[in-house]
Amino acid sequence: MSGAYALMWSGGKDSALALDRARRAGIEVARLISFYDSATGRVRFHATRLEMLQAQASAMGVPLRAIGTSWPDMESALRVELASLRDEGFAGVVLGDIHLADVRAWYEERVVAAGLEHVEPIWGEPPPALLDEFISTGGRAVLTCVDLARLDEGFLGRVIDETFAADIGVTGVDVCGENGEFHSFAFAGPVFESPVGWVAGERREEGGFAQLDLTPG
Repeated sequence: MSGAYALMWSGGKDSALALDRARRAGIEVARLISFYDSATGRVRFHATRLEMLQAQASAMGVPLRAIGTSWPDMESALRVELASLRDEGFAGVVLGDIHLADVRAWYEERVVAAGLEHVEPIWGEPPPALLDEFISTGGRAVLTCVDLARLDEGFLGRVIDETFAADIGVTGVDVCGENGEFHSFAFAGPVFESPVGWVAGERREEGGFAQLDLTPG
């Protein structure tokens, strides 16, 4: 592959693994693209503060382009961003989807329509194998959001490591949280030049989800 690529960055472990896979495949990821809720200053679902995304980007040495928007305006903001990437000469966009075909199709249609290549490095692989790869390569992440209808609140704030993998494996949920069971904040691993410091802050419950606020540490 030739030319630079952008990567859709949520801040979570799947984005980190997709970036690691892309780099190992020889793809130059020259920019991270993140959309966040302009009303809260946080990534939707992950509940991650914008400043924490910036800390991740700094630790990776990759420029971050963060776009604040509302949920209804998300699609139009994405289209504008994709057109800008194409105008700047980017070759494509890397995403970290695993098995949600409707989500993949939604992004793929818009990426391709913008004249960019759509790349999915971890698509279609067994979640347990992906989780094991993330952990075994030194990847670490902390759970920042848990769907209380599917997981116990005790998982909130857990660090994704070998013990976590064993515990999540017996719950019956997707071990990568691909169905929204949980979301995470990646802070260590091969994509980082140095670990991202963080401090666990306020816990809150909103709409059936338990969320953990992280601040720079």
